[in-house]
Amino acid sequence: MGRPDPEEGQLPAPVKPPDGGWGWIVLFGCFVITGFSYAFPKAVSVYFKELMKDFHVGYSDTAWISSIMLAMLYGTGPVCSIMVNQFGCRPVMLIGGLLASAGMILASFTTNIIELYLTAGVLTGLGMALNFQPSLIMLGTYFDKRRPLANGLAAAGSPVFLSSLSPLGQVLLEKFGWRGGFLIMGGLLLNCCTCGAVMRPLDMGMKRKMGKAQDKYEAKEMLPIGGKSEEGISTTDGTKKAKKAKKKPKKGKKLLDFSIFSNRGFIIYTISKFILVLGLFVPPILLVNYAKDTGVPDTEAAFLLSIIGFIDIFARPACGMVAGLKWVRPHVAYLFSFSMLFNGLTDICSARASNYTGLVIFCVFFGISYGMVGALQFEVLMAIVGSQKFSSAIGLVLLIEAFAVLIGPPSAGRLVDALKNYEVIFYLAGSEVVLSALFLAVASYCCLNRGKKKEPPPENNPSAGGGSDTEEAESDVQETEEHSSDNHQLAHSTDNTVVAANEEANHVAEEQSGEGGGCPAGDREVLARDGCNADQTVERDSF
Repeated sequence: MGRPDPEEGQLPAPVKPPDGGWGWIVLFGCFVITGFSYAFPKAVSVYFKELMKDFHVGYSDTAWISSIMLAMLYGTGPVCSIMVNQFGCRPVMLIGGLLASAGMILASFTTNIIELYLTAGVLTGLGMALNFQPSLIMLGTYFDKRRPLANGLAAAGSPVFLSSLSPLGQVLLEKFGWRGGFLIMGGLLLNCCTCGAVMRPLDMGMKRKMGKAQDKYEAKEMLPIGGKSEEGISTTDGTKKAKKAKKKPKKGKKLLDFSIFSNRGFIIYTISKFILVLGLFVPPILLVNYAKDTGVPDTEAAFLLSIIGFIDIFARPACGMVAGLKWVRPHVAYLFSFSMLFNGLTDICSARASNYTGLVIFCVFFGISYGMVGALQFEVLMAIVGSQKFSSAIGLVLLIEAFAVLIGPPSAGRLVDALKNYEVIFYLAGSEVVLSALFLAVASYCCLNRGKKKEPPPENNPSAGGGSDTEEAESDVQETEEHSSDNHQLAHSTDNTVVAANEEANHVAEEQSGEGGGCPAGDREVLARDGCNADQTVERDSF
């Protein structure tokens, strides 16, 4: 007679995204996590000059620290997907925050570059990965209609933290050295645990509401209503079992869903992102050292990253608002392609910047284009695969992008060491970004739009681009309401049975009292001593 638990091995019914409420707290947590995940590998580049002096290594060797961080952030995507599907977002994020902090603290005691790779690179990168991916999944769970805006606001965490962590790192480097800076950075990463603690599962609120309604039903169900009502309950239970038998059994939840590779839009997106990542992160990683080599003071060189971050702060939410417009959201993939094209052309046109003014102009335009890319990349993926498959899709995409991260920045660092020329690096990185933009636009138009004209899309396809998960959630809510109405009808029928039984018993008792029948006086005294009365005897006999 307790609450019905979800059947073992079945997916829980999706809850309608609230598009607000506690979702704003989740959004703030995602804002902080995104800031640490993307800004931290770039902000660490402030320490590279000192690391080169202490460990007697080249720039390409120190660049591997940022590359390994990003590679762990991307390459452990499937592992994060499996852990999230198995344990949930909150426990995974708490563990990730502890690992990220421990990595930077241990890095402050290292004595060679290999130990730095294992601590600051592998351990901290893994910790940030275990925070980054679950936070995006929770954001997609809490927002649907306002999802583009939510993605834009959450993505703004990257420039906000970049504009603050880079100058902070420079100050820590001057006052405490790179070891003291790493130790303090490790303490800051403990805030990821706080962000993980606020990631409350969305179905908890729904369970509480349903629990109150179920408690009312159980209170009526447990009344002493006699044998006929028990027969009515058994009949109703049989009807409920028959309804369940008619329903199709739900499939068990997969730890990693590979069926998304049958989606052509997902394949196009993955190839485009692989080409994009080859060149996207190269300019901001090389920018500080490029400025120092041209004679710019260290403090002003670090301030260039702050300029990119400041412009990026406003570009991401603004782009999210534009992507949420009704006439733009169905074509968000083309807006994403335009943002990549803008970013690539910025790299190419600014390759010959040789003074501080030229670098500042480059940072302004790069901040705008980089913000557009950051605000749209996961919104496009959510629109392609839907929120139900997003946890598996993002893990597989990040794994594929990890190979590009391991190729791009280290290769650029080796070219800098060999050619002593940053101009070629900017041309190469810009060309890769432009190529990814053209591929996404042309492939989406040729393979997806023409395919839709020839073959009408199947009904209720959750992987359609620009689709919304609201209708699916509403249908599940209607199903829940129908189940609640069945419970209400059961309680109502049970009440009617009780009332009818009492009326019948009273009627029989009145007839017996009117006829002078009923129980003899002696029998009545015996019943009174036993704690019963004549009406109860008649009531039992009538049933």
